Amino acid sequence: MGRSRYKYYESKDPYFISTSIINGLPIFSIPDAVNIVIQSLKFLQKQRNTTIYAYVIMENHIHAIIQGKDLSMKIGNFKSFTAREIRDLLFAEGHTHWLRVLKSAKSRYKTRQRYQIWAEGYHPQQLDNEDMLIQKIDYIHNNPVKRGYVDLPEHWRYSSARNYAGLDCLLDVALIDGFKIE
Repeated sequence: MGRSRYKYYESKDPYFISTSIINGLPIFSIPDAVNIVIQSLKFLQKQRNTTIYAYVIMENHIHAIIQGKDLSMKIGNFKSFTAREIRDLLFAEGHTHWLRVLKSAKSRYKTRQRYQIWAEGYHPQQLDNEDMLIQKIDYIHNNPVKRGYVDLPEHWRYSSARNYAGLDCLLDVALIDGFKIE
């Protein structure tokens, strides 16, 4: 595996992360697959002392702003756990085509598994000032709008834009004081 230009440095700063389903499969069009991700993010918050400031779950990728010690290990564990759970869900629901794609897309060096759900990496970007933080929250919240899925960010069910708009949400986040949905 090649070296990434993206690095995680232990710090007090939050990080913008992105991770995708391999080959762009729209696995998160299955609500139960999204629920696996939501429940795993809740686990990170409550059991692994991780702060989530913003997130969006799209049909084939996730963006989030998170903060916590040992972030690299936590994200690795998150991806490993959710991959197993999503694989089991795909088996249970008979998604044989997607399972074939996930099997053929698996990296050759991954000899201890038959399927690969997540693409490599999570591309952490340190957010060390408020302007960067606000820009990334806007980017996250507007992702479904730019894709044409909704007219307003808070209309996307799987996004912290709902939190910032004061609406019912699936995952509580640590709100950034003064940030408004625009």
